[in-house]
Amino acid sequence: MTIRTTLLAAAAFVFAALAASVSHAAAPEAVDLALVLATDVSPSIDYSEAHLQREGVAEAFLNPQVVEAIQSGSLGKIAVAAIDFSSREYNKIVMNWRIIHDKATATAFGEAMRKAPTNTGRHTSISDGIELAELLFETSNLEATKKVIDVSGDGPNNWGRPMNVVRDEALAKGIVINGLPILGSAPDLDSYYQNCVIGGRGSFVVVASGFDDFARAIRQKLIQEIASAAPAKARVVKVQAAPLPRGGFSPPINEKGCENQFGGFGPFNGFDFPPPGLNLR
Repeated sequence: MTIRTTLLAAAAFVFAALAASVSHAAAPEAVDLALVLATDVSPSIDYSEAHLQREGVAEAFLNPQVVEAIQSGSLGKIAVAAIDFSSREYNKIVMNWRIIHDKATATAFGEAMRKAPTNTGRHTSISDGIELAELLFETSNLEATKKVIDVSGDGPNNWGRPMNVVRDEALAKGIVINGLPILGSAPDLDSYYQNCVIGGRGSFVVVASGFDDFARAIRQKLIQEIASAAPAKARVVKVQAAPLPRGGFSPPINEKGCENQFGGFGPFNGFDFPPPGLNLR
């Protein structure tokens, strides 16, 4: 064998190895559920409240019922990412996609969430948060049986694109949106989430009576979301407080109040006051 032949054979081997590596990297990972946790960090939420939300998510993934729900799926694994939202310029990816399939991976995710720094922002743009979540789905290397955005917050959309318009765009892509309104400062927030935020087949709302109730609500909600991606016979828990069903893919009949709602806090309505003539798009 000549030196040239040897070099060509070696080059062919390297090329084949690289091609196999690229092919392997490009293969999407199949999961029962791809879930984006979207958490409100608008100015109405102080540090202690943001901490309660972060701790609530962490504790949920340490709960054996959540792990049991994950393992009840056809594939026995889910992918989870987390974002903090307020408005486009301040939105942050807290945790990029992680595969969770057992107690160890669930614990690792929970502990990573616990250690992740909390963020703050301006305005409350649920619609901007949903658009960031959509981008995470589009750029992921996942093949999910079900895609869900889990939105939690303490106020209605007051910035960015209209909530119902962005919601319906997400539904058209086959994404389900569930809601966890935190009651307190915003009246009728549960009804607002029902009419304007959630959507998709089997979508639902679990209400937290305040930030102290967030851990219970997010745990209950995660179990329901994860179990809903599994075969019906494999569901391991039923939501104790009946969620507000919306189901289907069509917009709700009543969308009154889905326009951006201003009226923040503090002087001049705080950060949520729109300057006159400002284009909010």
